[in-house]
Amino acid sequence: MILFLAARPVTSPTLGSARPGGPPSPVRPAPRRRRARFRPFAPYRRIFAVPGTRAFTAANLLARLPMGMLSISAVLMIAGSRGSYALAGAVTATGLAATALAGPWTARLVDRYGQARTAVPATALATLGSLSLLLCVHYHAPDWTLFASYAATATTPNTGGMSRARWAHLFRDDPAARHTANSFEQAADELCFMLGPVLATLLCTALFPEAGTAVGAALLLTGVLLFAAQRRTEPPVATRTTDRPPARSPLRLPGLPPLLLTFLCTGAIFGSLEVVTLAHADVQGIRSAGGAMLALQAAGSCAAGLLYGLLRPAGHPGHRFLGCTAAMAALMLLPLLAAGTGSPVTLAVALLLAGMATAPTMVTGMGLVQSRTPPGQLNEGMTLAVTALLGGIAAGSASGGWAVDHLTPGGAAYGVPVAAAALALTVTLLTSRRQGPDSPSRPTAEERRGGHPTRPPRH
Repeated sequence: MILFLAARPVTSPTLGSARPGGPPSPVRPAPRRRRARFRPFAPYRRIFAVPGTRAFTAANLLARLPMGMLSISAVLMIAGSRGSYALAGAVTATGLAATALAGPWTARLVDRYGQARTAVPATALATLGSLSLLLCVHYHAPDWTLFASYAATATTPNTGGMSRARWAHLFRDDPAARHTANSFEQAADELCFMLGPVLATLLCTALFPEAGTAVGAALLLTGVLLFAAQRRTEPPVATRTTDRPPARSPLRLPGLPPLLLTFLCTGAIFGSLEVVTLAHADVQGIRSAGGAMLALQAAGSCAAGLLYGLLRPAGHPGHRFLGCTAAMAALMLLPLLAAGTGSPVTLAVALLLAGMATAPTMVTGMGLVQSRTPPGQLNEGMTLAVTALLGGIAAGSASGGWAVDHLTPGGAAYGVPVAAAALALTVTLLTSRRQGPDSPSRPTAEERRGGHPTRPPRH
């Protein structure tokens, strides 16, 4: 034992281990602990580290930008050629109604046959409708041709919904990553609807009236073609068997109709806020600043969406949605109070703050739509949410216009978005207690093999 101990090299905390016939080895300092770096955008880096996500996101943004261009381009083009804003508004309203009817059917085809097989021909038909509208306006065709042409654009697929469906498929077992992805998608929506009208106005006024429609149609077709080419991240098509009944409509799923009603009220906030703000700026003699005020509202929503994605979702999603709608109802009081002061700067700041409540509501609401919709009907479910938003925007625009004409001056018309936000909160309060836990169902064996279950999961 003594000989064994003597044969072992001597170790010293200062000299190191003794080497036979040589000096002691140098001592290596203990490794220092690395300080944890503060990485505020780590959640976004994590989702975009998945192969293929950057490619389909860039293509989808290109396809989504025309959503904020085509409507205002059609208004400027028709009003400039025919000299009638009433005709331009009627044509765009017809297209909006047609989109609300055709959108869910297009989304159902996307779920059944895949994004690439459905989105490309549907976009090609919508592009032909835009080009037909352009030619009819340019060559002074009868008014009814404008309605027919713009109604043909209703086949435009829900590009934002298809992008969200890809995120939901890639992170079907990761709620935190889905929350971050939904937050990014909502911020992208706000960015496109903020930049789209500016770009459309610039093209129609600086070049020629048809330029906005032409560029918007070209961007839409190019973006969808590039997006459809990204097959690696495309969700698998829902498989159907003859021994099982077809899946019922998402409208009949428990918990989804109340959500759609809340989306309808939220759309009414958007529509009324836009009309009332433009009218209020016109009354104050700052008509050119109305668009900038709306851009601030969209910028606030975009920033809030990105920041909301950095937060880790905690608690029951239904409770988070209730909190978001409550915050939205509270912040919508700010423009009403600010308009009474008569200060444009105060109103602009109030619109910026009010916009910061809409994005978290939309992000949480879209997450609930995903959790309450079967994977094989995800595009249809999210398109129904967009359809509810469009219907709310139309109703809000009409209500806001009526309020501007009939209510006393001083910004009292801002009571319309306040009432819409209060109604959204009321619907959420009345229905939140009836819903069960909102969590996406675990993938079945068939889904893990590449398909989707043919029957909707129970919630």
